[in-house]
Amino acid sequence: MEKYDIANLPTKIQRLNNLSEELGTDLYIKRDDFTGSEISGNKIRKLEYLLKDAIDNGFNLLITCGGIQSNHCRATVAAATMFGLKSAVLLRIDSQPPVVGNYFLDKLLGADVRFCTRPEYSNSRGEIMEQMAEEYRKQGYKPYVIPEGASNALGTLGYYNCMDEIARQEKEMGMTFDTVVVATGSGGTYAGLYLYNELHRLGKRVIGMAVCDNTEYFVNVVDSISHGALEFLPEYKGAGLDRSAIEINDKYIGIGYALSRPEELEFIKKVARAEGVILDPVYTGKAMYGLYNELQPGGNIPKGGKILFIHTGGLFGLFPVSGQFVW
Repeated sequence: MEKYDIANLPTKIQRLNNLSEELGTDLYIKRDDFTGSEISGNKIRKLEYLLKDAIDNGFNLLITCGGIQSNHCRATVAAATMFGLKSAVLLRIDSQPPVVGNYFLDKLLGADVRFCTRPEYSNSRGEIMEQMAEEYRKQGYKPYVIPEGASNALGTLGYYNCMDEIARQEKEMGMTFDTVVVATGSGGTYAGLYLYNELHRLGKRVIGMAVCDNTEYFVNVVDSISHGALEFLPEYKGAGLDRSAIEINDKYIGIGYALSRPEELEFIKKVARAEGVILDPVYTGKAMYGLYNELQPGGNIPKGGKILFIHTGGLFGLFPVSGQFVW
C-alpha cells in the first residue's frame, strides 16, 4: 500500500542511562514523539496511509473521534489542513471544557467540533459520526470517516513499518531488543508491531500497556485488526498468526482513561528529572509507569534484558493537568 510521507522518519532511539542504571536493565526509548510538531506522536504513522486512501478516492473531509485531549484528533485535523481538506471531530466530554491543549489546537487549526457524553461515545460514536457524515454530504462534501486512533487494518500498517524501521536500526546499532513496550489505547499501534513480529519471526516480546479497557478486549481488537491487515500484505495472505502471542497488560489503567493518580503524575516528574524526557498523563506516563513497576522484584519483566519503549507523543495533553502536580 502506498502512503504519504508526512512524519519525520526514522525517529531516533536513545538509551535512558539513569533509569537503566537504577533498574539494572538496558532501557531504550524510540522517540515517536519526534514525528512532527502539530502531527507529533504515533497517530501520524497510521494517518499517512489513511490520508493517501482518502485523497486518492476523492474524499475532501475527514471525520474522526476521541477524548477532549485526543492526540489522534489533533493530528488528524493538522494533517487534513496540510492537504487542504476540511476536518470535523467528535470529542467526548463530561462537562463544558476549557479551550486548552489538544482541544485548543483542534480549534486553532479550523476543525468543526461536536461534543458527546461518555455513554454516547461508548455506545454510539460510529452512528454519530455517520450522522455527521450525512449532514456534510448534504452540504456537498465527500466525507471520509476515520475510526478512533486511526486503528483499523489499513492504519496499522504504520506500525508494521515502524517495526521494520526498528529492525533496521538494530542492525545499525549492532544490538537486538528482546522486548518492545508501547501504550495501548485503541489497539492499532500494538497490532502493527505484533503483526510484523509474527510474520517476520523476530521472536520479540511485544507488550501493550493498556490505558483503558481490559486484556480480553484488546486481544480481540488486535487479532481482528491484524488479520484484516493481511489483505494489504498479499505476500502473507492466509498466514497464521499466534493469538497467544498478543500480550496486553491491563494492571496500570488506574482510575480510568485520561484520569491520573498522584503516583502516576509523580512518576512523570521523576522521568522528566532523571532523563529530560516528557511523558504524557494519558498514554506514555501510564505505560512507562507500568514498565517501571514490572521491572521491580515480583514483576513480570525480568531484569537484564534490552527493552525498547516507544514514546507515542502526547505533550499537549500534559498542560491541561498541570494544576494536579505537587511541587
